[in-house]
Amino acid sequence: MLLISTYDVGRQPFGLASPAAWLKRAGCEVTCVDLSREKLDAAVISSAQLAAFYLPMHTATRLAMPVIGRLRAINSSLTIAAYGLYAPLNETLLREHGVSVVLGPEAEEDLVAWATGHPEGLPRHSLPRLAFIRPDRGGLPALDRYASLQMPDGSRKVVGATEATRGCKHRCRHCPIVPVYDGQFRVVPVAVVLADVRAQVAQGATHITFGDPDFFNGPTHARKLIEALHAEFPTLTYDAIIKVEHLLQHRELLPLLVRTGCLFVTSAVESVDDEVLAKLEKGHTRADFIAAATLCRDAGLTLIPTFVAFTPWTTLDGYRDLQEVVEALGLTSHVSPIQWGIRLLVTWQSRLLELDDIRNVVGPFDQKTLTFPWRHPDPRVDALQQQMMALASVPRPRTEVPYLDEPWYC
Repeated sequence: MLLISTYDVGRQPFGLASPAAWLKRAGCEVTCVDLSREKLDAAVISSAQLAAFYLPMHTATRLAMPVIGRLRAINSSLTIAAYGLYAPLNETLLREHGVSVVLGPEAEEDLVAWATGHPEGLPRHSLPRLAFIRPDRGGLPALDRYASLQMPDGSRKVVGATEATRGCKHRCRHCPIVPVYDGQFRVVPVAVVLADVRAQVAQGATHITFGDPDFFNGPTHARKLIEALHAEFPTLTYDAIIKVEHLLQHRELLPLLVRTGCLFVTSAVESVDDEVLAKLEKGHTRADFIAAATLCRDAGLTLIPTFVAFTPWTTLDGYRDLQEVVEALGLTSHVSPIQWGIRLLVTWQSRLLELDDIRNVVGPFDQKTLTFPWRHPDPRVDALQQQMMALASVPRPRTEVPYLDEPWYC
């Protein structure tokens, strides 16, 4: 069986390592291929009976489409599945490209059932609760071939990645997690997370990225994990994603993050316009972001804000205001350049389509971009967005805060 990842934001894919462990335990012969770091040999395609594509994000799904066609051209008898967050969101299109089985993000048990000839009841219409086991990262490219953490002093750290939770208990309107998880999240036991980290430290990792959509969805779980992690690996550093509202609600945990080696927290701020934040149902306000930034600064915790800078509600004055707020908070150097050009994605089944002012600006679904394309009522805003993306493509050194050298994207 082939497990294939096309892109996972510069990380060694957890979404290959975890099902690989399940499949190997069931007696399957598994080959993992990460196309962001290695080529897929035609001989491997020809000898495979089954192939499954891991689709955790928009970019990964777009990149997978031509590869699916290549597999079918080389091995017409190959049965192909897709799994991950973006698989059910694009089921119709995937099936048109020759995918037979479409599974969601909690797919390990179902992949085993499919691979061992017991596909009854697949795909499920509800998220299973899995008894998680340690991922098997054997056969994946070495960690030092993935994104590294660049430190302000010019040194770099080898980065591993894992997940302490899956899904999210929030329902932000623009988030692709919502149509699949719908407010649910799953906790990975501390022992399993530690075992995965231990294996990556053995591979040379000196920093761990937690890929959870929100590390504080389970704050008690997060506390237990980082305390145990720091006790076993006192020099290991890490980073995590935490919502603005959780930084405020669990402010007592911020000093603990710093003490246990958290170098930075990424937070999806999205906007400083309260009207836009309300439409996105982000759960925080402009004032909340400012308060959270202040709390992080006082705790000595680096905050990395991310934005959806261009939406149908963005104005030129509002864009300038966003830059001024970030500058006033001393966070300009914390922001990855690409964040100044990010454009709102309206994907299939997105809750954004509940809004009249979104439905009024989008065009028909585009199977090439996997989005409902939209134009801003003010063409100057669209022109500015294109200019900002062009500027973001020019490499610039960032020396004031730690950062991953492959920009966090979607």
